[in-house]
Amino acid sequence: MNIFITGGAGYIGSACSEYMLDRGHTVTVFDSLVTGHVKAVDPRAKFIRGDLADRDSLLEIFRNNSFDAIMHFAAFSLVGESMKDPGKYFRNNLASAINLADAAIEGKVRTFVFSSTAATFGEPKSIPIREDAEQKPINPYGESKLCFEKVLEWYSRIYGLKYVALRYFNAAGATENFGEDHNPESHLIPILLQVAQGKREKAMLFGDDYDTPDGTCIRDYIHILDLAQAHEKALYAPRSGHYNLGTGSGLSVKEILETARKVTGRPIPAEVVPRRPGDPPRLIACSELARKELGWQPQYEDAGRIIESVWKWMAKFPDGYQDR
Repeated sequence: MNIFITGGAGYIGSACSEYMLDRGHTVTVFDSLVTGHVKAVDPRAKFIRGDLADRDSLLEIFRNNSFDAIMHFAAFSLVGESMKDPGKYFRNNLASAINLADAAIEGKVRTFVFSSTAATFGEPKSIPIREDAEQKPINPYGESKLCFEKVLEWYSRIYGLKYVALRYFNAAGATENFGEDHNPESHLIPILLQVAQGKREKAMLFGDDYDTPDGTCIRDYIHILDLAQAHEKALYAPRSGHYNLGTGSGLSVKEILETARKVTGRPIPAEVVPRRPGDPPRLIACSELARKELGWQPQYEDAGRIIESVWKWMAKFPDGYQDR
């Protein structure tokens, strides 16, 4: 397929672009490079630097090209920031995304795969979270993603656009060529490994008084190659709709910390600090539907393998992409 990938210079988008190219697809990466890296764009892909907020330019691209599918990764994704600046999240994650949906209709795109989030569920009443669970986001990030899922549902009804929204939590891991390079870094695993590198004095654990066995938040950690596999499977989904992606178990912050210490062989000092607003204690997704209907079979469910892949990438790129 000829696939248009937004956010393909970002963390998850770069790995998915690589995966799609390896699988024989043709890829066009569209990215503003506000948070992405030009060195994270696979050289086999066509690259267009642009902003989803520029509706006219986006429509022109789709009038002049023929794409079979869109994979939409471009989004702001910091929960804490969304609690301080909600408008930024609704403008980018919803309003600009609607421009992309309009472009899909303009270009007669058949399939739209949306990289959503299980944060649309808020604080779930039962774990693991199933697709039919009540959705009550507790932060603007999750709300902005849920709003765009609803847009896609209406575009499917009105225009016949086939869409698949994939809901998952903590993307993790790295490929040989592409990994996580944020500034500032906000994700747990790379922060812990930066401490192991000696680039940080210590890691911060946000709260140890949650209602969990060790008091720290529990999350699903999914390797980006498993996410890439799910996005390709979604191209051939039997229907429009939503699929949760997860391990069904989850790991606490302290468990990830101990695994990182084991993988690196380094102490990784850590300090407990107050909770962040908008963080639920447990977020674990049930992926039975994706496994059954999409044929998704994750290969990297072990935390040690996930962290080891990041540690290897960081050894190869100790200072990230160095393109800023």
